[in-house]
Amino acid sequence: MSNVTIYHNPRCSKSRQTLALLRERNVEPEIIEYLKTPPSESELTTIADKLGIPPAEMVRKKEASALKLSNTEDSAQWIARMARNPQIIERPIVVCGTRARIGRPPENILELLS
Repeated sequence: MSNVTIYHNPRCSKSRQTLALLRERNVEPEIIEYLKTPPSESELTTIADKLGIPPAEMVRKKEASALKLSNTEDSAQWIARMARNPQIIERPIVVCGTRARIGRPPENILELLS
């Protein structure tokens, strides 16, 4: 399977488990360590579209709260916040073609591989 990307944080156990799950199924994804190489606003918008969820659902609430980022229903505002503060992006996110899934739990990504 080609064209698989994982937005990965190697310090996160779920992210490591998701990467291992991909490799167990002979999928070697493009690995983007999103804390080192944050996705742009455009990339985040595309990912949200592929996930089929509003950008607010891509946010780690605890991390956003720690940064004193108030809750909002404004999708563009969440996209901008994630681009500026990649630590608030839920992890891991696996993108395969026109679809994506958040790997919490890691088994969530299996439907992308079928």
